[in-house]
Amino acid sequence: MENGAVENGVCSSESVNGGHESWSCKDSDSSSADHLVVLVNGILGSATDWKFAAEQFVKVLPDKVFVHCSERNVSKLTLDGVDVMGERLAEEVIEVIQRKPNLRKISFVAHSVGGLVARYAIGRLYRPPKRENLEYSSSNRSEEDSRGTIGGLEAMNFITSATPHLGSRGHKQVPFLFGVTAIEKLASLVIHLIFRRTGQHLFMNDDDEGKPPLLKRMIEDYGDCYFMSALRAFRHRVAYSNVGYDHIVGWRTSCIRRNSDLPKWEDTLNEKYPHVVYEEHCKAYDDEHCESTSIEDDGSDKLEEELVTGLSRVSWDKVDVSFHSCRQRFAAHSVIQVKDQSMHIEGADVIQHMIDHFLT
Repeated sequence: MENGAVENGVCSSESVNGGHESWSCKDSDSSSADHLVVLVNGILGSATDWKFAAEQFVKVLPDKVFVHCSERNVSKLTLDGVDVMGERLAEEVIEVIQRKPNLRKISFVAHSVGGLVARYAIGRLYRPPKRENLEYSSSNRSEEDSRGTIGGLEAMNFITSATPHLGSRGHKQVPFLFGVTAIEKLASLVIHLIFRRTGQHLFMNDDDEGKPPLLKRMIEDYGDCYFMSALRAFRHRVAYSNVGYDHIVGWRTSCIRRNSDLPKWEDTLNEKYPHVVYEEHCKAYDDEHCESTSIEDDGSDKLEEELVTGLSRVSWDKVDVSFHSCRQRFAAHSVIQVKDQSMHIEGADVIQHMIDHFLT
C-alpha cells in the first residue's frame, strides 16, 4: 500500500491524523480485497485499540479483507453522544468506500459503546433493496435476497464485544456501582457531568425535544434512520460478552438477555478457545412469539424489557467469555478486545474465535 509501513507481516497505511487507519496483507494486492471490515473503538478509546485484532484479521484472511480502524470518534470526541458519533462513523465509512471502489461486502466489529455507535451508523447507511429485487425474490428466492445494503455493500457480519445494548442504568448493568440502588440512581443524575451526552444515552435519561430515549428509538426504524432494517440486513450478528469481572459493562446488557435467560456456564475444555465458556444461537422472534416476562420477577424495568424484545426480533449468536482465572481478569473489559497487546494478550483466543467464525 502506498506510504505504508510493514509491521509483523502486515501493512498499515498512514492516515491524515498520523494514525494507522487501514490494514491489508503486505504480500497481497490490496485491490483484491473486496470485504471492508470496520473496527470501532469504545468510549475514550482510539483507533489503535483494535490494532492487534486488525493484524490478526489480515493475517488469517489475506486477499479477502481490508480492515479500517475508525478514527473519527476518539478520546473526548466519544463523549459527544451515540448519535453524533454514529453520524461521524457513517460519513467515514462512505469516504472509505469511495476510496476503494472494488469493495463488495462490509462488516462491523465494535467494542463497548462503539457497538451502539455502529448500530446508529448502519441505520444511516442502510439502503433498501431495489424494487425489482423484491419482486424477484418474492417468487424465486429466499428472504436473504431481499435484504438491503449498507452503503451499497452486502452486509455480512455485525459483531459487538462488551457492548451495553440495554443501556447502563440500574440493576447491576454497571458492575462497579455494586448494584446499590441509591448509588445507581445518583450515577444516573450525575453521569452527564462525567460522560456528557454519551452518558445520558447510556443511562437513557436523554430527552431530545420530547422524543423517546435514543436507545429505544434504535430498536425500530425511526424517522430517516433504518436501525432495525439495517441490523436485519446482516447475515451474521454476534454478541461477545464477559460473564464476570467486567466492571464497566454488565453481562446482561452486553449479551441482550433477561436475568432469567442468563445461562449456567462451566470452564471450557476447548484448548483453542479457553476463555469461551458458552455459545448459543438465538433465533429471531416477532412480537407475538416474544415471551412476556414478569418485570418484578425478572428484576428489570419496562424500558429494558422493550430493548430486549426489540433486539430479539433478529437472530443473534451469543458468545460468553470468562477471564476469571487470568492475571488480568479485573481488566476483562479491555482483555476481551486485546486493547493493549502487552497487557491484554490473554484475550487473543476470543479474537481468534471471532475470525474463525467470520463470514467472508
